[in-house]
Amino acid sequence: MDSRPSIVHRPSSAPMKISPLARILLLLTGILAAYQVSAGIDGFGTVPIIAYTIGFGVLLVAGILLIIWGFEVLDSPSVVIISTMIPLSLATGLIWQNLSSLRTPYLVFAIGGFLAVSLTRLRPAPGKVPTLVLAVVHGIAGLTIFLLPIVFSIQGSTHPLFSLVGVGGALIGLGGLALSFLKAGKPILSKELILKILPVILFLMTLCFVVGFGYG
Repeated sequence: MDSRPSIVHRPSSAPMKISPLARILLLLTGILAAYQVSAGIDGFGTVPIIAYTIGFGVLLVAGILLIIWGFEVLDSPSVVIISTMIPLSLATGLIWQNLSSLRTPYLVFAIGGFLAVSLTRLRPAPGKVPTLVLAVVHGIAGLTIFLLPIVFSIQGSTHPLFSLVGVGGALIGLGGLALSFLKAGKPILSKELILKILPVILFLMTLCFVVGFGYG
């Protein structure tokens, strides 16, 4: 009988490295987010300023973390939780500015959604519940950011370029859902392609937000 310990070879996938172009895009994303926090939300109300500061501040930090630690940081539950604050805070700011009758209900949703994502990420949850919760929260917040600016622009109550905020909302929603399905094991695109286009999505999304909010 062979008493030697058996060695099981398991296939391992090397972590995907961030290309120089991706690092540049992430750096530009951080610069745009920092500008928006420092100068792009002047003149807004107190609650929208707080909400937008949180959203763009987290976006700035997320870009820096990706530059330093790479795409592996996306696997951290804490990063998933913190990044949820981006769409939730931006959507809350938009609701607070434009739909006063929905301020309290949406604030309750934002707080509840954040807590739901946090609890399902920090504690074991059955099956795909964490991914489902994340997809629902990101989907509702993303739709809010997408629809409100476009509807108001079509109605003529805001400048047409304010609709770019809606474009940014579509991008953040698509990016969040793509990552959610990837973690659920049912990716709508390959992992390599999702991670390759993620820096592009983040940059274009932030650019649309900065320009759009300038006219909002």
